[in-house]
Amino acid sequence: MLRRLSLRKFSGFGRFLAFAATILLVGCAVTPSSSPEKIRAALSSNTGGDTPPYILGATDVVTVSVWRNPDLSTSVPIRPDGKISVPLIGDVQASGRAPQELARSIEVDLSGFIREPQVSVVVTSMGSHEFTDRVRVTGAVANPISLPHRDGMTVLDMLLSAGGANPFAALNNAMLYRPYQGEVVAIPVRLDDILSRGNIKTNYRMQPGDILTIPERSF
Repeated sequence: MLRRLSLRKFSGFGRFLAFAATILLVGCAVTPSSSPEKIRAALSSNTGGDTPPYILGATDVVTVSVWRNPDLSTSVPIRPDGKISVPLIGDVQASGRAPQELARSIEVDLSGFIREPQVSVVVTSMGSHEFTDRVRVTGAVANPISLPHRDGMTVLDMLLSAGGANPFAALNNAMLYRPYQGEVVAIPVRLDDILSRGNIKTNYRMQPGDILTIPERSF
């Protein structure tokens, strides 16, 4: 039983490790970019619109507040089985839901015990997204880094955060690797054009899980 729970708990981290390992292996060779169609699709998924709702996962901590019923309010971690325990109604599925969706579900369950319950759910710790919501820079930079994703950050922001390129960097051969619909899309980034010419056409916005890789020049 414990072994099954542990496997579930770290399954998301395992997927991240597999993705990162793929990028490391790919970075050791000359990597062709993905097809124009796949690149357009991957880039169109980041239009700068509204931020999608946060989806709860195991190890997140949520505070459930029931208006005018403080004895029913609670702050609990989401268990490895994806559930939380709420007074009166017991276990409730939390993983895979947005906080607002979880609140509505608890309201429905509580309506059998109290009249017109009003529930709010606040995420106080986001442990489940510790790795999947990060962005990374590898290759010919001063300091390869992994950072929490922030709305609006671009590939240039990532390069600067990594301390800039080293003297051997092939900046116009940089590649942005983006997980998209079950595969990794390789998107060319011309960092030298961005820095030297002010051409920001490829200064793409980063998405959670993106990896920017800068190769070294061939001599």
